[in-house]
Amino acid sequence: MDWMQATWFWWALACALLALEALVPGAFMLWFGLAAIAMGLIKLVLPELALSTQWGLFGLLALLSAGLGRRWRARHPVTESDQPMLNRRAEQLRGRVFPLETEIRNGRGRIKVGDAFWTVEGEDAPAGSRVRVVAVEGLTLRVQRVDD
Repeated sequence: MDWMQATWFWWALACALLALEALVPGAFMLWFGLAAIAMGLIKLVLPELALSTQWGLFGLLALLSAGLGRRWRARHPVTESDQPMLNRRAEQLRGRVFPLETEIRNGRGRIKVGDAFWTVEGEDAPAGSRVRVVAVEGLTLRVQRVDD
């Protein structure tokens, strides 16, 4: 395992961990990647450091960086988006009014939004009736008839 004693090992591990962070959301591998970078710097200064000591230091640095990261996230919470429903298309429909494409019979019907059809549930109503979306349940919209 001479390759684990090489200084480049810590740089390669840091790159791999940071790449993994890019693929897996959650900002967790970032802290391990930063610990590997720190270990690479330590290895530059102390090239004869034993392998077991290197891994022990890496573990401590990983815990320290994760703890500092957690503290930083607590002090700097994620700000709310000005468009909280951006990627939640069905939720964006709540409160909007649409004509029924097909009648609601036995509690189920269909509306057309743009070029997509949505299944709706609500009280029976004839086609063309105007309904308001009041809730979203999976891919089904709960609607109430709007009196004109």
